[in-house]
Amino acid sequence: MKVYFSNNAPKAIGPYSQAVQTGNLLYCSGQTPIEPESMKIEIANIEGQTKRAIKNLEAILQEAGLTLKNVVKTNVFLTDMENFSKMNEIYTMCFGEHRPARTTIAVKGLPYNALVEIECIAEFKNNIKH
Repeated sequence: MKVYFSNNAPKAIGPYSQAVQTGNLLYCSGQTPIEPESMKIEIANIEGQTKRAIKNLEAILQEAGLTLKNVVKTNVFLTDMENFSKMNEIYTMCFGEHRPARTTIAVKGLPYNALVEIECIAEFKNNIKH
């Protein structure tokens, strides 16, 4: 098992790792729209928060030598399903033609009153790192 940490993503706000690799899979902890420098959410709307959460995931993936194209599964947590279509627009823009499996769940609340949190599982292909 290998742990990954990126300075370009927010520090963990609890007792967990940003990402853990086991075998050829990388499990990325959920990312909210926290700005890594300020450790605060600086964007109020769902579009900006979704984009920032995905950017945080990308930073962690890059630390492991991966990109969004390596993602095989995401879980999206929304505090309001009314934001589903707007989140989906930004999600589609960020992932492009790549379509990992996904679950979207409504939750009562998220850390720092975020509107969205996204976690993912990515796969190392021929570039397995140990």
